Amino acid sequence: MTEHNAKNESLNIESRLAQIGSVQEPVTGAINFPIYQSTAFRHPALGKSTGFDYIRTTNPTRAVLEQAAAELESGDAGFACSSGMAALQTIFSLFGQGDHLIVSLDLYGGTYRLLERILSKFGITASYVDTNDLEAMEQIRQENTRAVFIETPTNPLMMITDIAAVAGWAKQHNLLTVVDNTLLSPFFQRPIELGADIVIHSATKYLGGHNDVLAGLIITKGKELSEEMAFLHNSIGAVLSPTDSYQLMRGMKTLALRMERHEYNATAIATHLQQHPQIAQVYYPALPDHPGHEVQNRQSSGNTGIFSFKVTDARYVEPLLRHIKLIAFAESLGGVESLMTYPAIQTHADIPLEIRDAIGVDDRLLRFSVGIEHVDDLIADLDHALEAARLEVEGA
Repeated sequence: MTEHNAKNESLNIESRLAQIGSVQEPVTGAINFPIYQSTAFRHPALGKSTGFDYIRTTNPTRAVLEQAAAELESGDAGFACSSGMAALQTIFSLFGQGDHLIVSLDLYGGTYRLLERILSKFGITASYVDTNDLEAMEQIRQENTRAVFIETPTNPLMMITDIAAVAGWAKQHNLLTVVDNTLLSPFFQRPIELGADIVIHSATKYLGGHNDVLAGLIITKGKELSEEMAFLHNSIGAVLSPTDSYQLMRGMKTLALRMERHEYNATAIATHLQQHPQIAQVYYPALPDHPGHEVQNRQSSGNTGIFSFKVTDARYVEPLLRHIKLIAFAESLGGVESLMTYPAIQTHADIPLEIRDAIGVDDRLLRFSVGIEHVDDLIADLDHALEAARLEVEGA
């Protein structure tokens, strides 16, 4: 561990986030770490290296980002990828012909698509299960099972998995535990501290935070696993550019402030919608009646800024999305701007209808990524759109 790392670990996470890259530039003392665009680096002599040889393998700007990611997630190594899906592909490359994975039942559609339409061609299979049900996981575990992949909270139904319980069970069977921590970020949840082996982020979302950079992050725990991931990261080559690495670091510096505001706004709006006559159900772990509320409070220090809700009548969906003004009808999540999406035909369209119906991703479900605007303005926009939708549907 470097002296800088040791000092960083003694600081609160808010300070560590704000100081990303601020002390690593040794020549000028630049507070913002520079963008090193060079694809190649001089060798001091035959058989010697500065630690940087070729941009795909490592780059000074990306290295600072990766070090910060590893520290924030209490991991041993970090790997910055060109997108969240590139990070997933790199992780899943740990597995091969004949390997089997256990995966969260409620799952981001892009992850399902990668598993079922691409990795299946290489002989990797997956079974989907409620990862809070250890008995069900035991029933589908096979001799060729290699890992458990968890989303918690899940997207879009906000299901919560007890990470420590699953990681403990996985270790008993010599399985890896991989956790998608995109929705909470290391500010609110650190799965490696709960026993996970690998953490993944679509860093496009809360870590970047401004809807302006495409990136993925992988964090690993353990020397052997970290070395294997470094080999895959370099060999596959879906690495993050120096410019995007800088952009992502800049976003991460304000993560603490943004997550606090996201949580405050989302909690207030979710609570408001619970009482709304046009809303049938709200899915948000901060609410006391959420089935995962207790586990969420135990393993996390806060809640995400995204939640989902069901309207009482599917006919409200189209006019509601047409009448929102401050809130944008757009895919993605985690940015400072509020976005709303319709999972059944957008983010989860690749998941078969029977699976969507079984878990509740139906034609009445909307997902709301709550931004950092003033909460009163967001509630007013939502209320206006719901009322306009009601008047259109009822013909008033």
